[in-house]
Amino acid sequence: MLPEQSIEFRYDTQLLIDGYEDLDEDEVFDYIAENFKGDSLLAVGGDGDPIKIHYHTNEPWLVLAYCRTLGEIYDIVVEDMDRQARGLQG
Repeated sequence: MLPEQSIEFRYDTQLLIDGYEDLDEDEVFDYIAENFKGDSLLAVGGDGDPIKIHYHTNEPWLVLAYCRTLGEIYDIVVEDMDRQARGLQG
């Protein structure tokens, strides 16, 4: 049995989006912040460059699914910060 989760938002979710069209990192940031629970959100890049997303959430698959609607996603990393806090591989 796993110990009680001590981290509010468990998964550190990171990825790059290569947009189908010119993406505005502020619009992507706002959409994620308004539609997915989490914290520590960063959305940087744009103006023809890939946008890097960093977000702590309990449902990374929802963030990934949204980002996929914007373009190709790659360099995807989802780490379990609760496991890391317990000294296990995240």
